[in-house]
Amino acid sequence: MPSSCRIRALWILNSLDAVVLSRKFPVVEKQWRAACKTMNDAEEDPLKYTVSPFLPNDAELSSAFAERKKREGSLRGYGIRVNNQSVKGSDSWVDDPITRHIISINVESREEGGENHLLWPLILHLRGSYVILVLPLVEPVHLKAYAKLCRKSDCGNAVGVDASLSSILLDTPSITGTVGFDEERKLDIRRKIIRRIVNWAFMVAHAIGDIIVGDVVDPEVVVNAAPYVGGLLDSLTGSIGIAGISSRAKPVAAPVASATPSGAASIGTLTADTPKLGSRPLDKDTLRNFISSAMPFGTPLDLNYSNIFAIKANGFSSSDQLPADFKQPAWKPYLFKGKQRILFTIHETIHAALYDREEISDTISVSGQINCRAELEGLPDVSLPLSGLNKAHVEVLSFHPCAQVPEHGADKRAVMFSPPLGNFVLVHYQANCGLGPPIKGFYQLSMVSEDEGAFLFKLHLMEGYRAPLTMEFCTVTMPFPRRRVVSFDGTPSVGAVLATEHLIEWKIIPVGRSLSGKSIEATFPGTVRFAPWQIQRLPSSNSGFGKMGDEDSDAETESTNNMANVEEFLMEKMNKDLPSVDLEEPFCWQAYRYAKVSFRIAGASLSGMSIDPKSVSIYPTVKAPVELSSQVTSGDYILWNTLGKCPSAAVAHV
Repeated sequence: MPSSCRIRALWILNSLDAVVLSRKFPVVEKQWRAACKTMNDAEEDPLKYTVSPFLPNDAELSSAFAERKKREGSLRGYGIRVNNQSVKGSDSWVDDPITRHIISINVESREEGGENHLLWPLILHLRGSYVILVLPLVEPVHLKAYAKLCRKSDCGNAVGVDASLSSILLDTPSITGTVGFDEERKLDIRRKIIRRIVNWAFMVAHAIGDIIVGDVVDPEVVVNAAPYVGGLLDSLTGSIGIAGISSRAKPVAAPVASATPSGAASIGTLTADTPKLGSRPLDKDTLRNFISSAMPFGTPLDLNYSNIFAIKANGFSSSDQLPADFKQPAWKPYLFKGKQRILFTIHETIHAALYDREEISDTISVSGQINCRAELEGLPDVSLPLSGLNKAHVEVLSFHPCAQVPEHGADKRAVMFSPPLGNFVLVHYQANCGLGPPIKGFYQLSMVSEDEGAFLFKLHLMEGYRAPLTMEFCTVTMPFPRRRVVSFDGTPSVGAVLATEHLIEWKIIPVGRSLSGKSIEATFPGTVRFAPWQIQRLPSSNSGFGKMGDEDSDAETESTNNMANVEEFLMEKMNKDLPSVDLEEPFCWQAYRYAKVSFRIAGASLSGMSIDPKSVSIYPTVKAPVELSSQVTSGDYILWNTLGKCPSAAVAHV
């Protein structure tokens, strides 16, 4: 953790905007007050803005946050300037989407004559029913620059210009020293420093959120052999119920298809690395202990809950003492002893929206991470080159804080790191799918009557894909959350079909079989019958989807006589009495129809990102085998009904 990152305060608010837990760090606040005094006493101040050392109490913070929600129009705020709603001094006035997550709050002091004070940058993170706010320590000049942005008359500055929020926060992090640099270079480094500080504040917020909801599972590291359990850490974690922290054997695929497109396909049963901590009620003692241990005096040292839990339960072993000339990092409280090896897993999630329409372009993207587990004795340094950056068209690339990136070329980037304890994510990235979509085709659904629909699938699987890429399972699901399926008729060209009350599931490639080295075409024509439509009345007509009438209009009666418009009439009639869908089913609004594809592919990444195990070097040199595995899972992989309505993003014409 870089010493430049410190946290002034953090707050956890419930759904009623009441502060349920807060923590302030006086040591960091003292540094902020000293920096404010130095800035305000400076003779030359081009921004003409006085920075306040004020820090609100819980009641003031709660009131200011609730007021911000009213002012910005939603919990996260628009982030984009809106006519007749955005006002000077608000985040939306800055007109930058990043203000959805990095916000400011104007707090009215109850002890200083009602004076207003600006808090920024506040990292906002939503988890469960709680809101987490983290206030990192930045230079006063950055706060003054943001205050100026909030009062500019124009908006929408391009990325990279001096007077924009993005130019302050979104540069690539690379911090060394400023001695000998010119003023332009020093300004660039200061921007990169604040970007790294904000990144770490986000990590603090996410770590706290994971503890609140009990989601404290270490990243998956897939290996091809039975897991090896050895060393002090494995014996400690095994004794306190964290045996899953050891590298796991390759999981058995379970193609559980969700009826909602927001859920990812299940890729096997995963063992939690730490005990689940229920979010009802809030475990304040656990959170206080984690905050005290993970960020003493406001400086985050180790945000890994598994490490914190193991240290508190077992303490340190005298056998882990290092020679005097070695310094043990905070992220490695225990030293490994046993058979040495390094495990890497490239895990990618592919998202797609396929429309099969000339007027709407298909979209496909890949989000990936490289998970690592280094079972190495002592405190060695590991270096390796990441390759395939050009082929992957990497858009976002971020590294674990233990990593250094000294140089990079057009298609390769060298990475050196001192591996922490247990499983960790070495790299996060966003990229394109270099091989094209693994599943292409279309889905059509046409309502032939009020209670019967005809559908057709025509799909191509793994077209252009070659070994060692292997599709281990593939399932297509048609969800009908507002209709009850009575029966269906149809036989697919390949696979089997299963129907439940609210969905039809087509298992093209079942578990236990796989598709490798070739492509196949799969078709599935059929019909589906629903239970008679029941008009569902809502107690209130003030629905977000408009007023629902209690009787049919004459226009509807006339439409029944026009068979050319029968489908349009049916959809209009059903949508009229269709209540708003649950938020857990975001794609099932009104007439939208879609099918979701769930799959898993092993053998290599789809983006082209790769690691050559032979190029991994360890210093001091030891004989440690390097294992590499790759897996790709489907995220929101949606086939929109070609014959129906579908949502799409507008394309900007430059």
